[in-house]
Amino acid sequence: MTLPPRNPDEILRARGADTRPAGRFEPYQQEREHDGWDIPEEQALLRTEVTQERARSIIARNASPDIPFDRSVNPYRGCEHGCIYCFARPSHAYLGLSPGLDFETKLTAKPNAPELLAAEIGRRGYAVAPIAFGTNTDPYQPLEAKMGIMRGCIEVLSAWNHPMSLVTRGATVLRDVALLGDMAARRLVSTGVSITTLDADLARQMEPRAPAPATRLRMIEALARAGVPVRVITAPMIPVLNEHEMERIMQAARDAGAHAASMIPIRLPLEVAPLFRDWLERHHPGKAAHVMARIQAMRGGRDNDPRFGARMRGEGVEAELLHQRFRLARRRLGLDSPQPVLDRSLFGPPPRAGDQLSLF
Repeated sequence: MTLPPRNPDEILRARGADTRPAGRFEPYQQEREHDGWDIPEEQALLRTEVTQERARSIIARNASPDIPFDRSVNPYRGCEHGCIYCFARPSHAYLGLSPGLDFETKLTAKPNAPELLAAEIGRRGYAVAPIAFGTNTDPYQPLEAKMGIMRGCIEVLSAWNHPMSLVTRGATVLRDVALLGDMAARRLVSTGVSITTLDADLARQMEPRAPAPATRLRMIEALARAGVPVRVITAPMIPVLNEHEMERIMQAARDAGAHAASMIPIRLPLEVAPLFRDWLERHHPGKAAHVMARIQAMRGGRDNDPRFGARMRGEGVEAELLHQRFRLARRRLGLDSPQPVLDRSLFGPPPRAGDQLSLF
């Protein structure tokens, strides 16, 4: 895919992508042509736009053999964090929007998510199992501070004693530490905090609107202090750029209170690959060819390998060496604790006003 040129009329501030390539379902692509007039156009700062969606259902199901959950909830579409490598970018193509700048500037919120969630888990015959959050876009991206949709979902699950898991890099999770700690006391929640680098400058380039690495370590510390099981997710590991930091990230997270660790090599599905290549050429031109050669060495000579089982691990000597380093560091640092088993036995509708109290 050839990316279109940047729109010179837009001022970009803290954005990961630089342009708007058309999604894979679009029959046409836009191109900019000079109209022959040398009249300067007015420039404007590109701002985030939020659309509210009245969703009809909220629990998404999957049967993927390499994913450890069968259901998830995503309160938002798109993510303002703007992480250039985000595997969720291609999902914006289903909306007729670009996985580039549109993914991080044209967001959709689902304010009725808590209401739908209560209705769906309350249906007759519902079989309880942990619901995963943060599996596509981050439920604690900046928009959550104003919308509070994620907090509403947690309150519903807490009231129903329903287990949940959470992956985030958003600092707004600190607002909900007490609520998550209360659920953890009932063995209803486990969390993961994603840290890709301890280098604040690199983080600002790769993840321009996500919290700084030091803030994410504070998130781990606060969650652990509240009794919430927290795993550090060293993902994605990118050859040349951040993979040399993996052990230091794990040690810093362990010192902050993480009980476990996981790792995934970078994967570049669909529209993510050309966006990532463009980002490399803009920010690390001297390393771009080396980075891509090392990625392809883990992906069978391609930018991406979408096969189940291989997509999360990579293969070949490069991938195996990375996984071996990770396993050794995880064992040395005591981050090899198994994921906590969440309690499903407490699940049930919350008491209503006037209900008779149970004697047992």
